[in-house]
Amino acid sequence: MAGPRNVPDRDGVAELGNGRSLGYAEYGDEDGRVVLWFHGTPGACRQVPPDAPDLARRRGIRLIGIERPGTGLSTSYRYTRMLEWAHDVERFLDVHDIDRFAAVGLSGGGPFVLACGHHFGLRRMAAGAVLGGIGPTRGAEAAPGYTRLLAPFEPVLSWVAAPVGAVVSCMLKPVASVMGSPAFDLYANFVSPPCDRPVLKRPDMKEAFLYDITTATRTGVRALTQDLLLFARDWGFSLRDIDVPIRFWHGDADRIVPLTHSVHQAALVPDSALTVVPGGGHFSGYETVEGVFDSLLALWQREPA
Repeated sequence: MAGPRNVPDRDGVAELGNGRSLGYAEYGDEDGRVVLWFHGTPGACRQVPPDAPDLARRRGIRLIGIERPGTGLSTSYRYTRMLEWAHDVERFLDVHDIDRFAAVGLSGGGPFVLACGHHFGLRRMAAGAVLGGIGPTRGAEAAPGYTRLLAPFEPVLSWVAAPVGAVVSCMLKPVASVMGSPAFDLYANFVSPPCDRPVLKRPDMKEAFLYDITTATRTGVRALTQDLLLFARDWGFSLRDIDVPIRFWHGDADRIVPLTHSVHQAALVPDSALTVVPGGGHFSGYETVEGVFDSLLALWQREPA
């Protein structure tokens, strides 16, 4: 059954200071417990499952999608490492007078959840969820698989990211609005793994993806190259030092980020658990959101007053 249209209840721009800002979109209970949603790569603040707003509303959750720098309404900014994202999130929380929160990260948003878990600890972050998230690509905690190939190319990527991003952006922006719909249909019906097609063929999924991809590329692909650069670098923290409870979900048929990434990360984060989605592809996180919300709320109840 198709979920509700992905129109936010509230949206806007949070001023961080020094001329910087982050775009965001809110769904659900305005007075509920705050769950931040970190989009994938690429993505934007509306990249939440179509069913998520209604599920959040019924569970008393204030769901907030936040755009990373250079995406949508967020101003451009280049982090030197992943952990710097958590400092921006802290400013965002302070602007909105939010004391405690949980966070969910889809695919490329997963590492940013872990960065917050390390930075905030239990003093402010109740729990985190990572859905098909990419693991570290270098160092002693590097996850197995092809993504390790990112690390050796980090110096080159760092050097070419800005000029290549600018050139590709000029080429991509006029194409995205015209070719977005047929390109999505081609991917959803023929190119994507069969396990992902039932999710992608939902009309509300197409609507959400097209809006978000168009929004994400409004300032070009600089944000995408920024994410890839951060994935290729040392993240600036150890997964073993995260004391926030983290729950991982991953489809065992995911061809984009292999299941081994979540197995590896769940083995390193002290308070963690992994739910394997049988036959689930990379977008299986869109079908597990109800369980994700319930798990986060249950973990929140464990927190001391």
